[in-house]
Amino acid sequence: MAYDKFNVLESSAVPLPIENIDTDQIIPARFLKATERIGFGDNLFRDWRYNSKNLPKKDFVLNNNTYSGKILVGGKNFGSGSSREHAAWAIYDYGFRCVVSSFFADIFRNNCLNIGVLPVQVSAKFLENIFNEIYKNPDTIIKVDLEKQIIKIIGNQMFESFEINEYKKGNMLNGYDDIDYLMNIKNSIEEFAKKTPL
Repeated sequence: MAYDKFNVLESSAVPLPIENIDTDQIIPARFLKATERIGFGDNLFRDWRYNSKNLPKKDFVLNNNTYSGKILVGGKNFGSGSSREHAAWAIYDYGFRCVVSSFFADIFRNNCLNIGVLPVQVSAKFLENIFNEIYKNPDTIIKVDLEKQIIKIIGNQMFESFEINEYKKGNMLNGYDDIDYLMNIKNSIEEFAKKTPL
């Protein structure tokens, strides 16, 4: 399998209420030399996390031990800018398995779905509720149910449904990338080929 199966995720969350976060902020261009999906997490939000002396900035959320978890909650228009898939790789490699926002750039959304990071788009009001609950209690648990397509704030029971492409949903539930999917239906493809005249 390309990555772990995604069915239900229950986790605390890291709040990043900044709008228009682009892919160059997620992973700066100078770190795009590698071609494998490993090591990018070290440079996730690099210029926001570290100063010019390579020391962690205390006021950036990833350097704040108050917040942790496998869910990143971002502001509106997350993942805009260039189409670099390395941005999704960096998020996955850091340990996030879900990103929540009120709007995603299409290419970034697809890059996430291709590697096992679930982008959950919610209404602006529900996003505001998530931020409020996290700031009231950093241990707030968010439950993301991919099969039912529901995101819920555990504790106050607020929830909302979300949309996802059926093909990508099936792949994530099975832990498949596109190649895994094709290999899984290899026999059907071969049977179809035998019955189809050239």
